[in-house]
Amino acid sequence: MQVWQSIREIPYGKTTTYKKIGEKIRSKGYQAIGSAVGRNPLAIIIPCHRVLGTRSLGGYHYGLMIKNFLLKLENALPDTTIC
Repeated sequence: MQVWQSIREIPYGKTTTYKKIGEKIRSKGYQAIGSAVGRNPLAIIIPCHRVLGTRSLGGYHYGLMIKNFLLKLENALPDTTIC
């Protein structure tokens, strides 16, 4: 799936947003993108914790405490967005 491939391309220590993933794959279905991110069965291989909302951390299947922990572990600050 294009969404998961886009997420796999986010480098360690960087983040992006659901909107930027949508722009990259030419889709404005941001809710569908969010759903695809939430259905990620391989969190180790597809680092969906690196995908943020435009104004917030967004959700995370394993909880926001884990998402925040992983982002801090990678030193992935919101101003390091890519895509």
